Amino acid sequence: MPLEDIARRVAQAEAAAGRAPGSVQLIAVSKVQPAVRVESVLRAGHRLFGENYVQEAAGKWPAWRAEFPGVAVHMIGPLQTNKAKLAVDLFDAIHTVDRPSLAEKLARLAQARGASPDLFVQVNTGAEPQKAGVLPEGVDAFVAALRAMDLPLAGLMCIPPEGEDPAPHFALLAAMAGRNGLTGLSMGMSADFETAIAHGATHVRVGSAIFGARSYA
Repeated sequence: MPLEDIARRVAQAEAAAGRAPGSVQLIAVSKVQPAVRVESVLRAGHRLFGENYVQEAAGKWPAWRAEFPGVAVHMIGPLQTNKAKLAVDLFDAIHTVDRPSLAEKLARLAQARGASPDLFVQVNTGAEPQKAGVLPEGVDAFVAALRAMDLPLAGLMCIPPEGEDPAPHFALLAAMAGRNGLTGLSMGMSADFETAIAHGATHVRVGSAIFGARSYA
Protein backbone atom coordinates (compact mmCIF):
# COMPACT_ATOMS: atom_id res chain seq x y z
CA MET A 1 0.00 0.00 0.00
CA PRO A 2 1.11 3.64 -0.38
CA LEU A 3 1.89 3.88 3.34
CA GLU A 4 4.52 1.17 3.01
CA ASP A 5 6.03 2.92 -0.02
CA ILE A 6 6.28 6.24 1.82
CA ALA A 7 7.70 4.61 4.96
CA ARG A 8 10.34 2.90 2.82
CA ARG A 9 11.24 6.18 1.14
CA VAL A 10 11.53 7.89 4.52
CA ALA A 11 13.91 5.14 5.68
CA GLN A 12 15.95 5.44 2.48
CA ALA A 13 16.18 9.22 2.88
CA GLU A 14 17.31 8.81 6.49
CA ALA A 15 20.04 6.42 5.37
CA ALA A 16 21.12 8.66 2.48
CA ALA A 17 21.48 11.59 4.91
CA GLY A 18 23.47 9.48 7.36
CA ARG A 19 20.73 9.72 9.96
CA ALA A 20 19.63 7.08 12.44
CA PRO A 21 16.74 4.81 11.44
CA GLY A 22 13.52 6.14 12.94
CA SER A 23 14.84 9.65 13.46
CA VAL A 24 12.06 11.07 11.25
CA GLN A 25 8.41 10.87 12.28
CA LEU A 26 5.94 10.38 9.45
CA ILE A 27 2.75 12.38 10.02
CA ALA A 28 -0.06 10.95 7.88
CA VAL A 29 -2.18 13.99 7.02
CA SER A 30 -5.75 12.74 7.22
CA LYS A 31 -7.67 16.00 6.78
CA VAL A 32 -10.76 15.74 4.56
CA GLN A 33 -10.06 12.06 3.88
CA PRO A 34 -12.85 9.44 3.88
CA ALA A 35 -13.02 7.37 7.05
CA VAL A 36 -12.39 4.15 5.14
CA ARG A 37 -8.99 5.41 3.96
CA VAL A 38 -7.93 6.57 7.41
CA GLU A 39 -9.05 3.32 9.00
CA SER A 40 -7.03 1.29 6.50
CA VAL A 41 -3.89 3.21 7.53
CA LEU A 42 -4.76 2.73 11.22
CA ARG A 43 -5.23 -1.00 10.66
CA ALA A 44 -1.84 -1.12 8.93
CA GLY A 45 -0.35 -0.03 12.26
CA HIS A 46 0.36 3.66 11.65
CA ARG A 47 -0.31 5.81 14.70
CA LEU A 48 0.72 9.42 13.94
CA PHE A 49 -1.71 11.65 12.06
CA GLY A 50 -2.09 15.32 11.16
CA GLU A 51 -5.23 17.41 10.95
CA ASN A 52 -5.87 20.96 9.72
CA TYR A 53 -9.27 21.67 11.22
CA VAL A 54 -10.19 21.52 14.90
CA GLN A 55 -13.88 20.75 14.36
CA GLU A 56 -13.16 17.96 11.89
CA ALA A 57 -10.64 16.36 14.24
CA ALA A 58 -13.06 16.64 17.17
CA GLY A 59 -15.67 14.77 15.18
CA LYS A 60 -13.57 11.72 14.36
CA TRP A 61 -10.47 11.20 16.49
CA PRO A 62 -11.94 10.53 19.96
CA ALA A 63 -13.62 7.36 18.64
CA TRP A 64 -10.53 6.23 16.71
CA ARG A 65 -8.30 6.85 19.74
CA ALA A 66 -10.58 4.56 21.76
CA GLU A 67 -10.43 1.86 19.08
CA PHE A 68 -6.72 2.11 18.18
CA PRO A 69 -4.43 2.50 21.23
CA GLY A 70 -1.34 4.64 20.88
CA VAL A 71 -2.70 7.12 18.34
CA ALA A 72 -1.19 10.63 18.32
CA VAL A 73 -2.76 13.51 16.41
CA HIS A 74 -0.95 16.73 15.52
CA MET A 75 -2.55 20.05 14.56
CA ILE A 76 -0.86 21.25 11.37
CA GLY A 77 -3.34 23.86 10.14
CA PRO A 78 -3.94 27.47 11.21
CA LEU A 79 -5.33 27.68 14.73
CA GLN A 80 -7.87 30.34 15.65
CA THR A 81 -7.36 31.65 19.17
CA ASN A 82 -11.01 30.94 20.04
CA LYS A 83 -10.47 27.26 19.23
CA ALA A 84 -7.29 26.92 21.31
CA LYS A 85 -9.04 25.35 24.31
CA LEU A 86 -10.56 22.59 22.21
CA ALA A 87 -7.25 22.13 20.39
CA VAL A 88 -5.16 21.57 23.51
CA ASP A 89 -7.57 18.85 24.61
CA LEU A 90 -7.53 17.17 21.18
CA PHE A 91 -3.95 17.32 19.95
CA ASP A 92 -0.62 15.94 21.11
CA ALA A 93 1.27 18.69 19.27
CA ILE A 94 0.45 21.98 17.57
CA HIS A 95 2.72 22.93 14.66
CA THR A 96 1.25 26.36 13.88
CA VAL A 97 1.99 28.76 16.73
CA ASP A 98 2.44 32.00 14.80
CA ARG A 99 1.43 35.05 16.86
CA PRO A 100 1.64 36.43 20.41
CA SER A 101 -2.12 36.31 21.07
CA LEU A 102 -2.21 32.57 20.37
CA ALA A 103 0.90 31.94 22.46
CA GLU A 104 -0.58 33.86 25.38
CA LYS A 105 -3.82 31.87 25.17
CA LEU A 106 -1.90 28.58 25.05
CA ALA A 107 0.16 29.66 28.05
CA ARG A 108 -2.98 30.42 30.08
CA LEU A 109 -4.48 27.07 29.11
CA ALA A 110 -1.24 25.24 29.98
CA GLN A 111 -1.20 26.86 33.41
CA ALA A 112 -4.82 25.93 34.07
CA ARG A 113 -4.44 22.36 32.82
CA GLY A 114 -0.97 21.69 34.18
CA ALA A 115 -0.03 20.32 30.76
CA SER A 116 0.35 21.42 27.15
CA PRO A 117 0.77 19.82 23.74
CA ASP A 118 4.23 20.12 22.22
CA LEU A 119 4.45 23.36 20.27
CA PHE A 120 6.16 24.30 17.02
CA VAL A 121 6.56 27.88 15.78
CA GLN A 122 5.38 28.30 12.21
CA VAL A 123 7.87 30.35 10.21
CA ASN A 124 6.92 32.13 6.98
CA THR A 125 10.30 31.48 5.35
CA GLY A 126 9.22 33.01 2.03
CA ALA A 127 7.71 36.14 3.64
CA GLU A 128 4.52 35.48 1.68
CA PRO A 129 1.85 38.07 2.59
CA GLN A 130 -1.01 35.58 2.25
CA LYS A 131 0.60 32.94 4.47
CA ALA A 132 0.61 32.61 8.25
CA GLY A 133 3.84 32.36 10.21
CA VAL A 134 6.45 34.43 11.98
CA LEU A 135 8.81 36.21 9.60
CA PRO A 136 12.41 34.94 9.74
CA GLU A 137 13.72 38.13 11.32
CA GLY A 138 11.19 37.78 14.17
CA VAL A 139 11.82 34.13 15.04
CA ASP A 140 14.49 34.59 17.73
CA ALA A 141 12.42 37.09 19.70
CA PHE A 142 9.25 35.00 19.37
CA VAL A 143 11.02 31.85 20.56
CA ALA A 144 12.37 33.79 23.55
CA ALA A 145 8.87 35.07 24.35
CA LEU A 146 7.41 31.54 24.28
CA ARG A 147 10.17 30.30 26.55
CA ALA A 148 9.45 33.15 28.96
CA MET A 149 5.86 31.85 29.10
CA ASP A 150 7.24 28.42 30.06
CA LEU A 151 5.65 26.78 27.01
CA PRO A 152 6.97 23.39 25.78
CA LEU A 153 8.64 24.47 22.56
CA ALA A 154 9.55 21.47 20.40
CA GLY A 155 10.80 23.18 17.25
CA LEU A 156 9.98 25.11 14.08
CA MET A 157 7.70 24.44 11.12
CA CYS A 158 7.56 25.83 7.59
CA ILE A 159 5.72 25.45 4.28
CA PRO A 160 7.98 26.70 1.45
CA PRO A 161 6.44 28.84 -1.29
CA GLU A 162 4.75 26.84 -4.01
CA GLY A 163 6.83 26.59 -7.16
CA GLU A 164 10.13 27.44 -5.46
CA ASP A 165 13.02 25.13 -4.68
CA PRO A 166 12.23 24.09 -1.09
CA ALA A 167 15.85 23.31 -0.16
CA PRO A 168 16.89 26.89 0.79
CA HIS A 169 13.78 27.22 2.94
CA PHE A 170 14.53 23.96 4.75
CA ALA A 171 18.14 25.05 5.26
CA LEU A 172 16.98 28.41 6.64
CA LEU A 173 14.57 26.72 9.07
CA ALA A 174 17.30 24.33 10.25
CA ALA A 175 19.70 27.24 10.83
CA MET A 176 17.11 29.16 12.86
CA ALA A 177 16.33 26.08 14.95
CA GLY A 178 20.02 25.40 15.53
CA ARG A 179 20.84 28.86 16.83
CA ASN A 180 17.83 28.70 19.17
CA GLY A 181 18.71 25.28 20.56
CA LEU A 182 15.62 23.63 19.05
CA THR A 183 15.77 20.06 17.73
CA GLY A 184 12.34 19.70 16.10
CA LEU A 185 11.95 20.52 12.40
CA SER A 186 8.48 20.03 10.95
CA MET A 187 9.05 20.41 7.21
CA GLY A 188 8.49 18.48 4.02
CA MET A 189 5.28 17.24 2.40
CA SER A 190 4.32 14.71 -0.27
CA ALA A 191 6.38 16.32 -3.03
CA ASP A 192 9.53 17.24 -1.11
CA PHE A 193 9.85 15.22 2.10
CA GLU A 194 13.06 13.53 1.00
CA THR A 195 14.70 16.93 0.48
CA ALA A 196 13.45 17.96 3.91
CA ILE A 197 14.95 14.86 5.51
CA ALA A 198 18.29 15.65 3.87
CA HIS A 199 18.12 19.05 5.62
CA GLY A 200 17.30 17.63 9.05
CA ALA A 201 13.51 17.27 9.20
CA THR A 202 12.30 15.42 12.28
CA HIS A 203 8.62 15.44 11.22
CA VAL A 204 7.38 15.16 7.63
CA ARG A 205 3.73 15.78 6.78
CA VAL A 206 2.49 13.50 4.00
CA GLY A 207 -1.15 13.30 2.97
CA SER A 208 -2.16 12.62 -0.61
CA ALA A 209 0.81 10.34 -1.29
CA ILE A 210 -0.51 8.04 1.46
CA PHE A 211 -4.28 8.43 1.23
CA GLY A 212 -4.86 9.52 -2.36
CA ALA A 213 -6.20 12.81 -3.67
CA ARG A 214 -8.59 14.73 -1.44
CA SER A 215 -12.10 15.70 -2.46
CA TYR A 216 -13.35 18.95 -0.95
CA ALA A 217 -16.82 18.59 -2.44
